[in-house]
Amino acid sequence: MPEPYETLEWLALARGDVDRVAERRRDDAWLREVWADPGTRVLVVERGKTLVRDDGEPRLLLLTPEAAPEGDRYLLGVDDDGVAYFAVAAPLPVVEGARPAGLRHVGAVLEDRDSGLLTHAVALEHWHATHRYCPGCGGPTELAAAGHVRVCPADGSEHFPRVDPAVIMLLRDERDRVLLARAPAWPQDRRSILAGFVEPGESLEQAVAREVREEVGLPVWDVRYLGSQPWPLPRSLMVGFFARTDGDRPLRPDPEEILDAAWYTRDELRTAIEAGEVVPPGPLSIAAQLIMRWYGGPLPRTPEF
Repeated sequence: MPEPYETLEWLALARGDVDRVAERRRDDAWLREVWADPGTRVLVVERGKTLVRDDGEPRLLLLTPEAAPEGDRYLLGVDDDGVAYFAVAAPLPVVEGARPAGLRHVGAVLEDRDSGLLTHAVALEHWHATHRYCPGCGGPTELAAAGHVRVCPADGSEHFPRVDPAVIMLLRDERDRVLLARAPAWPQDRRSILAGFVEPGESLEQAVAREVREEVGLPVWDVRYLGSQPWPLPRSLMVGFFARTDGDRPLRPDPEEILDAAWYTRDELRTAIEAGEVVPPGPLSIAAQLIMRWYGGPLPRTPEF
């Protein structure tokens, strides 16, 4: 079993193994060349979904450039065999034997390459859909750098994809209990660890301490980084930590953020899950991976990916 503070060895949406070839994004001649190559592969993305084949293991439906529909085009990268991959933002075509699917449903069961391609494509598609106007002058912007920049033709400014860092932390007390909480919008039985967005001018460790203090009124120490993964739903980067706190202090949940919170030993958590009183986060999330690291293995009745 890994030591508690070893970094997480598997995170569902952090497995991409394609070289993003950022140096090629403004090379128009090369982009034209690879788009004309019948060996290039394209995934179509629409509102966070793409087409997936399920004949055995789920896998992305990848088209040739000639077969791809018209739409905004994003370079995703090149693999070790020299195959280039693009995404096109367009309505999903109807293909026999394929179905629409999003990251929540297949992100964890796709192979490493496909999971990384879809995560990248979904993040870019959402950013382009929500950042079409210049924040300086209000004019429409244009896609550039193979989908990784938007340019304002009026003032020449360049705008890059937005990523919102968020900390997510598993709190342990001196008895090695874990703190789980329920947010106001969640079902009665849903529980997870604490999380929150990083504020301007704040380090990740400072964000951990502030969020815990705001949400449940506890101090923290021994903040340890365990891993991160993109969460383009819509545009977060989840940064995972373990942290220590004083379990004897009273919990003071912020009613706007937390409806209830409680400490669990491993036996208590197992009993609550088996009784259906607690439903933990699904293993797609870094929250589940942090809880399983503390628990020492898979949780009972682990939800499906």
